[in-house]
Amino acid sequence: MGRLFGTDGVRGLANKDLTADLALRLSAAAAAVLGAHDLEGRTRPFAVVGWDPRASSEMLSAAVSAGLTSAGVDVLLVGVLPTPAVAHLVAEYDAALGVMISASHNPMPDNGIKFFARGGHKLEDAQEDAIEAALDDPAPPRPTGAAIGRVKRAFDAVDRYVAHLESAVHVPLTGLKVVVDAANGAASTVAAKAYRDAGAEVIAIHDAPDGLNINRDCGSTHLESLRAAVLAHEADLGLGHDGDADRCLAIDAAGRTIDGDAIMAILAIAMNEAGELTDHTLVATVMSNLGLHLAMKAAGITLRTAAVGDRYVLEELRTGGYALGGEQSGHIVLPALGTTGDGVLTGLKIMERMAQTGSSLAELASVLTVLPQVLVNVRVIDKAAAMASSDLVAALAAEEAALGEAGRILLRPSGTEPLVRVMVEAPTEEVARGTAERLAGLIS
Repeated sequence: MGRLFGTDGVRGLANKDLTADLALRLSAAAAAVLGAHDLEGRTRPFAVVGWDPRASSEMLSAAVSAGLTSAGVDVLLVGVLPTPAVAHLVAEYDAALGVMISASHNPMPDNGIKFFARGGHKLEDAQEDAIEAALDDPAPPRPTGAAIGRVKRAFDAVDRYVAHLESAVHVPLTGLKVVVDAANGAASTVAAKAYRDAGAEVIAIHDAPDGLNINRDCGSTHLESLRAAVLAHEADLGLGHDGDADRCLAIDAAGRTIDGDAIMAILAIAMNEAGELTDHTLVATVMSNLGLHLAMKAAGITLRTAAVGDRYVLEELRTGGYALGGEQSGHIVLPALGTTGDGVLTGLKIMERMAQTGSSLAELASVLTVLPQVLVNVRVIDKAAAMASSDLVAALAAEEAALGEAGRILLRPSGTEPLVRVMVEAPTEEVARGTAERLAGLIS
């Protein structure tokens, strides 16, 4: 069996790849690894457990609770909440660990399990490896009697999280009209409330989860209905979240999409002006558009790049002590305010900047000019051999020289499929596509 943990927890088709039995065993193993230091003390450790509203989360949350309590860990159920809320509450309640059951933006039949260590931090590779190793260990002696973990429900979780969000906004959002698309997911419990409490006029759509409709033609991966609602209500902006609300994309008043690159540009400039951007540095991934690089250079901001995946952005943020990072997908991380990406917080900070400056979202986003980007995927047998081809290496150098600083080429092997990805950005779509197709033709 390959490695269970992917770039963001354990994920798969619920009740086929991700079964109740696997969830139980994973949770018991995580309790042994992440709660071990507490088990040596006098106080019994406890875990915060939350989930998104897809139907299989009911089954998996029960299995996770069973696994944790069977290992002698108490469970505090916080119910349907965003992933960043669970991470925040692990720290807020001073829990030994946290578990979020969600497959994020994936379709409803999928689900996933994400673990957080003490303080609400995502796990390091070594911790994930230790949990996987513990799955193969002989079953340890299980507690009995009073030593079995207990399950309780937290009734103040939403209020605690919304209070945390409100503390991050320092000007009232009065006068702003926003449409929020909750993706029939975890944002349904908090997003509209948080935006209203901050002073905005809120129109909520796709905020009635029934266990089956999460991410269905809505949310940050399907912005069409959000765009239509913004135009119909003549709103100042729209905010689209994904199933577990750790992402946020925006729509301006004219219906144009404002992606994660533009959001990062807006927030980076705001934080730099306020003296809050550590070392005048923003962290993004290698997939961010060259336009973001150029916009940050013009604003006197250094852009550091990490590998694709929010965990790598988080690693770079922690290593350098930086204050802002994110991805094109709208996964924005503000380490001073949270240990993971937080879509609702991102929405609040966008509107805060609009209120502070009196500028429209389109005006704020105009600092970024997006260069045409073409992505070609080439199926190969041996990714390493394909990337090492001398013809490809020579052609890549020639194409990069031809583009100069006006464009960018990124060749990278897929982490999950037998593909080599060719991404080209250039001043025109024609140049980008021609460059990408010439390089793709040399990959075999």
